[in-house]
Order: sequence, then C-alpha cells, then structure tokens
Amino acid sequence: MPHTLAELIIGHAAGRKVQAGDLVVVRVDMAMGVDSLAPSIIDVMQKELGVQRVQDVNRVALFMDHVAPASSVATAENQARVRRFVAEQGITNFFDVGRGVCHQVMIESGLIRPGQIVLGSDSHSNSYGAIGAFGTGMGSSDIALAWASGHTWLRVPETIRVLVTGNLRPPTTPKDLALAVARQIGADGAAYRSVEYHGVDSFSLAARQTLACMTTEIGAKAGLIPPSGEVAARFRVPDWLRVEPGARYERTITVDLDTLVPQASVPHATDDVRDVAALQDVAVDVVFLGTCTNGRSEDIRAAAAILRGKRIAPGVRMIVVPASSEVLAETMRDGSLLALIEAGATIGTPGCGPCIGRHMGVLAAGEVCVSTGNRNFRGRMGSPDAMIYIVSPETAAATALTGHITDPRAL
Repeated sequence: MPHTLAELIIGHAAGRKVQAGDLVVVRVDMAMGVDSLAPSIIDVMQKELGVQRVQDVNRVALFMDHVAPASSVATAENQARVRRFVAEQGITNFFDVGRGVCHQVMIESGLIRPGQIVLGSDSHSNSYGAIGAFGTGMGSSDIALAWASGHTWLRVPETIRVLVTGNLRPPTTPKDLALAVARQIGADGAAYRSVEYHGVDSFSLAARQTLACMTTEIGAKAGLIPPSGEVAARFRVPDWLRVEPGARYERTITVDLDTLVPQASVPHATDDVRDVAALQDVAVDVVFLGTCTNGRSEDIRAAAAILRGKRIAPGVRMIVVPASSEVLAETMRDGSLLALIEAGATIGTPGCGPCIGRHMGVLAAGEVCVSTGNRNFRGRMGSPDAMIYIVSPETAAATALTGHITDPRAL
C-alpha cells in the first residue's frame, strides 16, 4: 500500500511499515527546548523521572529566544539556570541570546535533515516539515522523556493533502496561501493530522517554512512538504522519502494561486480570515515584522522594497526583528535593514521578539497591531483589549506606509 510522508517517516524510524492510527515508539533525532520551558523540562527529567543526564547530548538542542534578552530578574534567573545545565551536561547545541528563533536556527545550522523525527518544546516545531522532517511540538514531560531516553511514542496521524495549483501573483505571497488554507480548513480542522502540501516545488525554503509553521494554526500534528527544488539542492534527501502515488489521504483541498489575493486574519482567531482589501478602513498603531513565520531575509527584503526611500505613516511604530543573526547580517549587508531604519522602523534582537507579549513591544489596551506572526489570540501580544491582524510582510509594509491596513496591490 502506498504511504503518506508521515507514514514513511514514522515507519522508517520505527523500523517497520505503519499506517494512520498505529501507535509506535521511535528514536528521536533531535529534541529541542526553549528558554521559557527549559527549566520545567529539566525538573521533569531530573526530579520526576529521576534521570540526571540526557541520553545523548548530540540529540539535544537548547535556545534562548523567547524572552531574550531577559525582561525581568525572574527570567534572568531561569536563563542562568539553563546555562548551568548546558555546561554541566556538555551540550554543544546551545544558542544563546541573539542567535535567533529556534526553528530558523535549527534548519539554518543543519541540526536536522529530511526524513528525521524532530521534537520541540514550542508548538511551531511543525516548521521542520519545510525540509521534509517530521517536526512536532510537545510539552515539557514529553521533551523530558526524549532527553532522558532518546525515544518518544507517536500515533501515526491521518493526512490532509493541500493541492496547490497555478502560480503566485506578487505581491500575493506564501503567507497568503497559508492564511487561505486556515480560512478553508479552520482552527481545528486538521487536529492531530499531518498536512501535506503538494504543488509548491518552485517555492523557496523560506516560503516552505512559512507554510509548515502555519499548519500549527489549523491544529496539525505536523506539516510536511515533499523535498524538492531548493530543499533537494541544499539537503541530502533519502531515496525512500518521496510522494507515493495512490497514498491514502483523509481529504484533499485545492487552492488556486492564480485567484489568490492578499489575506489577513482578524481578531481574535487565526482562522477568521478576510481579504485584505475589505479591511482598508482599519487604522493601525503598530506594525511588527518578524517571527518564525516571516522574519527571514526574503521577508525583510520584500518589506524594504516597498518602504525604501519613503517614511512610515505618522503615529505608526514599526518593529522589525530578524529571525536569526544570519538574517540580521544578510539584510545589513544588502541594505534592506538600513532602508527600513531610514523609513522609521526600529530593529530588535534576533529572536521571538514581541510575538508572545513578554517584551520588546507589548501592546496597550485599544492598540491595533498588524503582525507577520502566526497568532492573534486575545492578549497574545499584551493587553487583552488590543487587536492583532496577521498578514504577509508585503501587507505589513504597505500598512506601515499608509497607517491603515492596505492591500499591497494598491501601491
């Protein structure tokens, strides 16, 4: 019987053929923890499981990215504790303040490869599906077990196929595709499913990261894109990791890129998606460009192309946070960051930035933010009385220029 990508990857890790619904124990290739949850992972492993050392330091990675630099004494103490743990354990895959968002750096640094099983203590660990790895987010207890034993258990998920046809018409973007899929499937429409994108062979790695990341917002256990194009050129793809014609999908949805227009999630649900053109009367206080979804070089360059030689609207604050130090350096060298600074933007330390509402741009009551992030839940970026719209980098830049939500095609 032909298999889906999720069945192929999990089956390879389990050493046998599997199908949706099977329960398996598999070896974990990499288990990642972030600063905000690492202390609790350490506690579970050492105090509850009674295991004092990680099973394999080469399959553990730790990141200071969520609240970095530390925003309070309590946060600083927790981060200091993590640094001590890293030193005691001899963990070399440690990325301190300023290196960037875990998901960007995991791929950027070559810590993971196509066909692997990758766990993360952050829900957007689905991002690793961009290179054809089975990436999934888990809680502290599951990550602790993986650190202690090197293994985890999984239920093999059913798969929803997203069949993409046509070609993007700039300034419509992969983020608009991801939002259109959320609009069609809904916030829990892919609950504990794998979402498999077909028809995006021409998409860049950065575009695929956006798509895989956003599968979290429709409830997916994993988001997988067949390795091809740029990914196949950059990574060694196992011969067995390929689309098998006739694989059984729970359902297939189709998105025609030729008719896709800029999209926006409106407060307070990621799957409440509208055409940007229908929101043009919404005035904006803050524009945030960054996150694991859209903080990469091509995102910053796209915004700079719109804002170069211009000034953001009076009364608008634009915050730009590169996804990693590599992205920061690249966009400094090519002048994109300078163009944004000259337009009136401010630049933050590579990392998650204000996305989770802990520092670097917390929203006040009544403020409206347009963000290139992935979530617009009530209180996500600060006050529960703030309003967050999720958009593409192009829409964010156009909005910064006018002071109200703007379809970039109008420019």
